[in-house]
Formats: sequence, structure tokens, C-alpha cells
Amino acid sequence: MSGVVPAPRYGEAALADLSASVLASLGVPGGANVLGLPELPRACVLLIDGMGWELLREHPGDAPFLSSLAGRPLTAGFPATTVTSLSSLATGLPPGAHGMLGTLVSVPGEGRLLNCLRWDDGRTDPQAFQSRETVYSRAEAAGVASSYLASGAYMGTGFNQAITRGARYVPADSMGQLVARAEEALREGERAHVTVYHSDLDTTGHMFGSGSKAWRYQLRFVDLLAERIAEILPPGTALYVTADHGMSNPADKVDADTRTELREGVALLGGEPRARHVYTEPGAAGDVLACWSEVLDGKAWIMTREQAIEEGCFGGVDPALLPRIGDVIAVPYGDLAVIASREHPIEALMVGMHGSLVPEEQLVPLLEMTR
Repeated sequence: MSGVVPAPRYGEAALADLSASVLASLGVPGGANVLGLPELPRACVLLIDGMGWELLREHPGDAPFLSSLAGRPLTAGFPATTVTSLSSLATGLPPGAHGMLGTLVSVPGEGRLLNCLRWDDGRTDPQAFQSRETVYSRAEAAGVASSYLASGAYMGTGFNQAITRGARYVPADSMGQLVARAEEALREGERAHVTVYHSDLDTTGHMFGSGSKAWRYQLRFVDLLAERIAEILPPGTALYVTADHGMSNPADKVDADTRTELREGVALLGGEPRARHVYTEPGAAGDVLACWSEVLDGKAWIMTREQAIEEGCFGGVDPALLPRIGDVIAVPYGDLAVIASREHPIEALMVGMHGSLVPEEQLVPLLEMTR
């Protein structure tokens, strides 16, 4: 799959366009409904972490309700990972504009990585690191009741402070709570914008592999969740079921902590195994590019920061955010993951992974129904 890099379809059919289109369909000014969503007073976005379009099409028997809905694929954005995709949904902007460019991102000028999922105990201000206005704030300002339903464990975390401000965060720690509280939130006010987030399918895929028996059973529970939410929609509501990324199970793992040549000239190794930001020492970018290109030849797209931007990987990039992008970008397209067993041991043990630009990871569903 070498050659032309398949850039996400920003501005046409990407996750960021879903949020912008939902707001426009609710009558919130300032955005375009590029996806042509129906104009209704209430919208519920059900986001199932890790439920890729390709995976859903491969297992219709495990998701009969979801498979019955009208649907089309969207591109997640790059990298195809939770941090980046949820930030795109939260802002209606491509990654290059909101700056949440992966799980592990360089904090410019500080010589360290920020784990955007776990944050860093107050060292980094979430509202400064992700400073763009959220769709939830825009909805509230336009008189639309905006609610975000997810596990109470995420409430108040640095990541959620970065992406959910403006929404009323509603903790829900079971599928039953998600359904009941979604019903309540959708009936608030004359217009409502409700986001429901569920993460167990992604966790199962990381542990056991996408398409595994455990994953397929979990998909059946997700299908029931979607069906129950569809049943409680008040009149005048649109339901949109989507995901933040797909997943694949790479068997070939190159360990940057044992292949010492991959560490030469490298200051920080960020991103994730299927989408690496390689931050280089001053003057070493050319040598690092050459080394990574040689080691991963035929298995990954290897680009400079400038090439990745030119290829459209991040959409339009805010110049202030350029230092967050690796000097070298490594994106496996084959059966490969670039792990770091000592520095990042947990991700090295994962079976299912994501982040790349390949369809299995990049394409997510947009399933629709109205009541």
C-alpha cells in the first residue's frame, strides 16, 4: 500500500464534519451542514469507541440493529485514535486546528511528552493546551441544551476538561444509566444536543483483538445499547451512531527500545504504535528519516512533518501547533506496530491497535435514524 497517502476527507466526510453538521441541523449559527443532516430540534450522538466501519460490516450477525440502520462511512482523521477523534468531535475542527494530535504528544519547549488521555497531574492547563471553542459551548450559547454522558471515571480529568467544556457532564456507569439519562437529557428544553460515549468495545479489542470472540460478544451488548436508546428517542430527534476509530491486530512488532538504530537522534517517541510522532534531536531529522525509512521499508509511510502536512494528514494546521507534530511521522500500513516495550509497556502488550490511515482503522460508521 505504498505510494499516495490516503488523507482523511476533512470538510467532506470526516468526524469533525459530523459535529459541525449536527449543530447546523439544530439551528446553531456559524457552521455548514456538509453531511446534509435533517433539521430537527433534538440530536443524540452515540459514540462507540473502537467500532470501525469495516469491523461492523464484517459482523452484521452480532449487530443486527446497527446493521439495519441507514449508514455511510466517515474518515476519523489522523491519527485514528481516541484523543484526536474525540477532540475533532468536540470542536468540529480537524486535528491540525485543535492540536490534540495523538495519545502521546510533545509539550513544546519542555522536552517531555503529554499523555493526553491520562494528562499530567496539573502540569499542563487543559484549556490552554486545547484552546478552541467546543461545539457544546456553541450549542449552549445558541440556547440548545448540551449534555455529555459518559463514565463518572472520566469526569473532571484533564482530557475531559479539554474537550467537554460547555456541556453538562452527566456521569453514567452502566448501559442502563446511559439509556435512562440520555432519555432525560434529550427532553430538556426546546432543543437538545446529547452525546453518549461508551468505551468497552475498544477496551475489549485492545485486550483480546478486534473480531475476537470477546469482542464480538461485546459488540452484541453495544447493539442492544443502541437499540434501547433508539426506543426512548422523543419525537423530533435524530440519532447518529458513530465511532472514533476502527482497529486491526498487527502481528509484526518492531521494538524501538531494542532496535537501537531507531533511537539514534531521537529525543522523544510519541504518538502510538500505528501512528508515531518521532521528535528528533537538533539537526538529526534527515538521518532519522533515512533510518526509519530503511528499517520500515514496505511496511509504513515515513514522512517529514512538512510532507505529512502537505499530504493533508492533519487538515489545515495552525502554525502555533506545528511543534506538536513529530519531525518524522511513521504510519504503518502493513501488519506492523512500532512499539517501545520499556518506555511504553502497556501499549506494547495490546493485541488490537489503531491510529493508521488504512481503512480498517480510519473508517468509522455514520448510522442514522429519526423519530
